[in-house]
Amino acid sequence: MKQLKATFNAVIVKPREENEAMYGNIVVPDLGKEKALIGTIVSVGPGQPSVMNGELIPTVMKVGMEVMLPPLGPNKIELEGQEYWVCPENQVLAIIEDTEQNQIELEITNK
Repeated sequence: MKQLKATFNAVIVKPREENEAMYGNIVVPDLGKEKALIGTIVSVGPGQPSVMNGELIPTVMKVGMEVMLPPLGPNKIELEGQEYWVCPENQVLAIIEDTEQNQIELEITNK
Protein backbone atom coordinates (compact mmCIF):
# COMPACT_ATOMS: atom_id res chain seq x y z
CA MET A 1 0.00 0.00 0.00
CA LYS A 2 1.36 3.41 -0.96
CA GLN A 3 1.02 6.47 1.22
CA LEU A 4 1.30 10.16 0.37
CA LYS A 5 3.57 12.27 2.56
CA ALA A 6 3.49 16.07 2.30
CA THR A 7 6.73 18.03 1.93
CA PHE A 8 7.67 21.61 2.83
CA ASN A 9 4.48 23.60 3.56
CA ALA A 10 2.13 21.37 1.57
CA VAL A 11 -1.07 19.81 2.88
CA ILE A 12 -2.74 16.71 1.46
CA VAL A 13 -6.52 16.63 1.80
CA LYS A 14 -8.90 13.70 1.35
CA PRO A 15 -12.19 14.95 -0.13
CA ARG A 16 -15.38 14.64 1.88
CA GLU A 17 -17.92 12.33 0.27
CA GLU A 18 -20.59 14.33 -1.54
CA ASN A 19 -24.15 13.08 -1.62
CA GLU A 20 -26.09 13.59 -4.84
CA ALA A 21 -29.70 14.73 -4.55
CA MET A 22 -32.27 12.12 -5.54
CA TYR A 23 -35.86 12.72 -6.54
CA GLY A 24 -37.58 9.34 -6.73
CA ASN A 25 -35.31 7.19 -8.90
CA ILE A 26 -33.65 10.14 -10.62
CA VAL A 27 -30.17 11.25 -9.55
CA VAL A 28 -29.80 15.02 -9.85
CA PRO A 29 -26.15 16.14 -10.05
CA ASP A 30 -25.25 19.55 -8.65
CA LEU A 31 -24.26 21.54 -11.72
CA GLY A 32 -24.49 24.97 -10.10
CA LYS A 33 -21.64 27.34 -9.45
CA GLU A 34 -18.30 25.90 -8.47
CA LYS A 35 -18.17 25.45 -4.73
CA ALA A 36 -15.30 25.44 -2.31
CA LEU A 37 -13.77 22.00 -1.76
CA ILE A 38 -14.15 20.45 1.69
CA GLY A 39 -12.08 17.60 3.04
CA THR A 40 -9.92 16.25 5.85
CA ILE A 41 -6.16 16.77 6.06
CA VAL A 42 -4.31 13.44 5.90
CA SER A 43 -0.73 14.73 5.73
CA VAL A 44 1.06 18.00 6.53
CA GLY A 45 4.60 18.97 5.59
CA PRO A 46 7.03 20.10 8.30
CA GLY A 47 7.18 23.71 7.10
CA GLN A 48 9.16 25.97 4.83
CA PRO A 49 12.58 27.57 5.31
CA SER A 50 12.53 31.31 5.93
CA VAL A 51 13.90 33.39 3.07
CA MET A 52 15.56 35.75 5.57
CA ASN A 53 17.59 33.37 7.73
CA GLY A 54 16.83 29.82 6.58
CA GLU A 55 15.08 28.82 9.83
CA LEU A 56 12.13 26.47 9.44
CA ILE A 57 8.72 28.14 9.64
CA PRO A 58 6.47 25.30 10.90
CA THR A 59 3.05 24.65 9.40
CA VAL A 60 -0.08 25.55 11.36
CA MET A 61 -2.39 22.88 9.96
CA LYS A 62 -2.69 19.48 11.67
CA VAL A 63 -3.69 16.04 10.41
CA GLY A 64 -7.41 15.44 10.97
CA MET A 65 -8.53 19.07 10.53
CA GLU A 66 -11.52 19.58 8.25
CA VAL A 67 -10.71 22.39 5.82
CA MET A 68 -12.12 24.35 2.90
CA LEU A 69 -10.06 24.88 -0.27
CA PRO A 70 -10.73 27.05 -3.34
CA PRO A 71 -12.29 25.14 -6.27
CA LEU A 72 -9.40 25.85 -8.62
CA GLY A 73 -6.55 25.93 -6.09
CA PRO A 74 -5.30 22.43 -5.28
CA ASN A 75 -3.69 19.86 -7.56
CA LYS A 76 -5.93 16.83 -7.83
CA ILE A 77 -4.16 13.48 -7.76
CA GLU A 78 -5.31 9.88 -7.52
CA LEU A 79 -3.51 7.12 -5.66
CA GLU A 80 -4.84 3.57 -5.56
CA GLY A 81 -8.33 4.68 -6.58
CA GLN A 82 -8.61 7.47 -3.97
CA GLU A 83 -8.64 11.14 -4.98
CA TYR A 84 -6.55 13.62 -2.97
CA TRP A 85 -5.97 17.36 -3.19
CA VAL A 86 -2.50 18.81 -2.65
CA CYS A 87 -1.82 22.50 -2.10
CA PRO A 88 0.36 24.88 -0.08
CA GLU A 89 -0.89 25.56 3.43
CA ASN A 90 -1.62 29.21 2.58
CA GLN A 91 -4.29 28.15 0.06
CA VAL A 92 -6.53 26.77 2.82
CA LEU A 93 -9.49 29.15 2.99
CA ALA A 94 -10.92 28.03 6.33
CA ILE A 95 -10.79 25.44 9.07
CA ILE A 96 -14.16 23.87 9.80
CA GLU A 97 -14.63 23.23 13.51
CA ASP A 98 -17.40 21.37 15.28
CA THR A 99 -18.36 23.99 17.88
CA GLU A 100 -20.70 21.58 19.64
CA GLN A 101 -17.84 19.09 20.17
CA ASN A 102 -15.55 21.92 21.37
CA GLN A 103 -18.22 22.98 23.89
CA ILE A 104 -18.48 19.42 25.24
CA GLU A 105 -14.68 19.23 25.61
CA LEU A 106 -14.64 22.57 27.47
CA GLU A 107 -17.34 21.38 29.87
CA ILE A 108 -15.43 18.17 30.61
CA THR A 109 -12.14 20.00 31.27
CA ASN A 110 -13.83 22.59 33.50
CA LYS A 111 -15.34 19.98 35.84
